[in-house]
Amino acid sequence: QVQLVESGGGLVQAGGSLGLTCAASGRTFDSYAMGWFRQAPGKEREFVAAITWIGGNTHYADAVKGRFTISRDNAKNTVGLQMNSLKPEDTAVYYCSARTIPAYTRAAFASRAQYDYWGQGTQVTVSS
Repeated sequence: QVQLVESGGGLVQAGGSLGLTCAASGRTFDSYAMGWFRQAPGKEREFVAAITWIGGNTHYADAVKGRFTISRDNAKNTVGLQMNSLKPEDTAVYYCSARTIPAYTRAAFASRAQYDYWGQGTQVTVSS
């Protein structure tokens, strides 16, 4: 089992920045990669970004590419998501996730069904 706890959400004005952190504990050595997903009211949960523990390979959704940066700290078992130039449409609950299955394409990294563990989520609200 892997436990994930997100922190860092909040309210920010459009154009501002916010950083999220996900702390992983438990059998973290089973994890191949970490991902961030988000879910806005009335919408399905969607992929935001992913990063592998080994090598730090990253993948992003087109909607956030160039604005968001995912990072990891292997020593601390944490994953971060730095969000810049935020837009009102970025408003959502952001979830941290972990996958044990390897992936080799962005489509695979973006597949919600392939993630095994999820955090409880943290709210990000961007005001216009």
